[in-house]
Amino acid sequence: MKEALRQARKAGEEGEIPVGAVVVSNGRIISKAYNQCERLNDPTAHAEIQAITSACYELQSKFLEDCDLYVTLEPCPMCAGALYWARIRTLYYGSDDTQRGYSLHNKSLLHPKTKIFKGLFREESEALLKDFFNNLRTN
Repeated sequence: MKEALRQARKAGEEGEIPVGAVVVSNGRIISKAYNQCERLNDPTAHAEIQAITSACYELQSKFLEDCDLYVTLEPCPMCAGALYWARIRTLYYGSDDTQRGYSLHNKSLLHPKTKIFKGLFREESEALLKDFFNNLRTN
């Protein structure tokens, strides 16, 4: 999760909403990513999607059944759908997304075998988001 936070900081430094994600397989990080929606002019360029794409390429597989995703913010429904199709084994996330998180809509958006752990480094994840949006408002 510490690497996901580092990725989130990179996003914030580049003017992106500070969300970072990493995919872990067999105890090692195989992909890391952060939001790049502004940079790529792509509303689907969320950290989770970028990390999944990179991990699938790394493993040469469309399924990530033996992989875990660490992300600083609760995935949105789009990302939850991608996690479903990738068959991610475990989802760890920091901050709840009280406005756009998948759990507001339908918890079954994730694959039924996916284990979920929330609140990991919650304070740090929330602080990055709060600082980012406070800076936007004051600038």
